[in-house]
Amino acid sequence: MAIKGAGDLASGVAWRLYQARIRRLYMLELALPRAVRRCVAYSEAVHDGAKTVEGVTAVRIDRAAELSRAWAAGNLAVLVDPDWKTVSEHPPDIVIDAILAKRNLGTCLDEAPLVIGLGPGFVAGRDVHRVIETRRGHNLGRVFSRGSAAKDTGVPGNIGGYTTQRVLRSPGAGIFQAQAQLGDTVTKGAVVGLVDQKAVRAQISGILRGLIRSGTPVSAGEKVGDIDPRGHGAYCASISDKARSLGGAVLEAILHQFNT
Repeated sequence: MAIKGAGDLASGVAWRLYQARIRRLYMLELALPRAVRRCVAYSEAVHDGAKTVEGVTAVRIDRAAELSRAWAAGNLAVLVDPDWKTVSEHPPDIVIDAILAKRNLGTCLDEAPLVIGLGPGFVAGRDVHRVIETRRGHNLGRVFSRGSAAKDTGVPGNIGGYTTQRVLRSPGAGIFQAQAQLGDTVTKGAVVGLVDQKAVRAQISGILRGLIRSGTPVSAGEKVGDIDPRGHGAYCASISDKARSLGGAVLEAILHQFNT
């Protein structure tokens, strides 16, 4: 099984499949991952060689020939493969596009017997076999065999009464440098990072749940972090309710396809 992307939502999906004993899977990432919720993102293995999320470890491998060794050790695998060459060279039974780009970057039906797209940008029956709703609310985790997920509104989901205010965005193009650490308690107005000496300030008080890596080049308005106003530090190191829901939805789609 191949998962495109290894950010926090993709990682939550991978973790839940692992718990369901679907463990022969690999994740494809960029050389410079863009995840902000790095405490629970397997993309961190790209930098550190390995990443453990709630007891399940993913290791970075450099070529598909190393997959068997990673799996034999009980690990998931992460490869730097932004062009998804591994999918065509070693065709999996299932492909999950969990990049959450809000648009289809090239995923298509013929990549595997079951192709699943998370979020908007995919049409079930045309681009992928199944689409999963990612917007928080009544339909979160719903599996579509026809049609699309809800369109992207550009407004983050409501957490603790806040939407756009909880997201940290770059004030301009440049190189991001953190001025705080994941898990820190921050107050409204605090400087949590710099982009070429321009301050990234917290708009609300809470726990710094997400923050992009220092040294990452960013564009103006790009998401570089997020603040959880609920104030529970443990949430930083645990998979979110949304990620768990999406993992359950992916498992539903897989079982429906292969157990009928």
